[in-house]
Amino acid sequence: MIITDHRIYQELIQKNDNKIVLLVMDGLGGLPMKPNGLTELEAAHTPHLDRLAREGSNGRSMPVRPGIAPGSGPAHLSLFSYDPVQFEIGRGVLEALGIGFDLGPNDLAARGNFATVNEQGLIIDRRAGRIPTEECIRLTEKLQNHTSLAEDGVEVFVKPVKEHRFVVVFRGEGLGGILTETDPLVTGKPPLPVKDLSGTPEGQRTATLVNKWIEQARKVLADEPRANSLNLRGIAKDPGLPQFQDIFQLHPAAIAVYPMYKGVAKLVGMDVIDFEGDRPHHEIAALREVWQDYDFFFIHIKKTDSYGEDGNFDAKVHEIEAVDAVIPDILALNPSVLIVTGDHSTPAKLKAHSYHPVPTLFWGPNVMQDAVTTFGERASERGAKGLFHATEIIPWALGYADRLKRFGA
Repeated sequence: MIITDHRIYQELIQKNDNKIVLLVMDGLGGLPMKPNGLTELEAAHTPHLDRLAREGSNGRSMPVRPGIAPGSGPAHLSLFSYDPVQFEIGRGVLEALGIGFDLGPNDLAARGNFATVNEQGLIIDRRAGRIPTEECIRLTEKLQNHTSLAEDGVEVFVKPVKEHRFVVVFRGEGLGGILTETDPLVTGKPPLPVKDLSGTPEGQRTATLVNKWIEQARKVLADEPRANSLNLRGIAKDPGLPQFQDIFQLHPAAIAVYPMYKGVAKLVGMDVIDFEGDRPHHEIAALREVWQDYDFFFIHIKKTDSYGEDGNFDAKVHEIEAVDAVIPDILALNPSVLIVTGDHSTPAKLKAHSYHPVPTLFWGPNVMQDAVTTFGERASERGAKGLFHATEIIPWALGYADRLKRFGA
């Protein structure tokens, strides 16, 4: 399996006016709910995606390595050609950048999830019933006003993201280490303490400070009916990645609803497009507005993943169908290359991210057709691309867009 090496592509880039669209349905891959049944993608009525599959080249992409279920951050880095094993990014950084928080060199960011615990302190809902964003705003203001690490020389910022998600940023000298998360990822267990895996004095001090703040925060939330606790994930600093535009000489735009995906796009140097609405047709309207200004477009669809995590098979099917309905609007813009894929699989059957490869198709005038006739998990197994690493997606797109010179004499 090939992992993309940026250096060779930087040397071969040639610029032209061809435009590339990367359409990502988060958590696209699925599983049958019953033996011999259909996956969500296979069950969906997708005449336009099936047309792209018939006219294009198909395969299955792997975000990390065989058998590994990725987080959303690493999975998207892989889609953008960054090997997530080499470029490890804390999700807190992505969330902070996604809401426009300007991270500095002394900032340690964490993604927060409000949660519900019972009288024994066991987690009974890891997402606090997906509280509305208005409730999240109230709770983050409550935490901002009633928690502090000032006596330890650390400033704390608590900011709302969306629904049950928020960001907390710790700012101070000497913060660092390799910090673990507090979410056990299952219900029926208590939250975990933050631990430092670096073994450094800096890391141990930071873990102690973060645990101190968490203890304060949980006391502040204890009287809330649903969001009476919280968990922190992806506690890290901004690592400073090589920029997408510098590597591939593309002018990239990101069209996404959820802040975390705006964050990962910003992290690699994409321009994030502001627009109204949160449905696929709103995102394609935004694409149409900026079509002349960019030559690479990352479009992110979130709810396929959300419904998968909720175990809602039918809702995920309907969301895939909503995306299928806007495919003609994308094609009307005449892209040179259109890629349709997911960052990872989120089968409703498992209610979680999984390690299963993701159906992926390439479409465009330079893409040779294979024998696949529909877009789905089992059909993609027969595609010409086979099983490949997700970091290969951008290089293939560059080739199809005639943006790579010949290698060698």
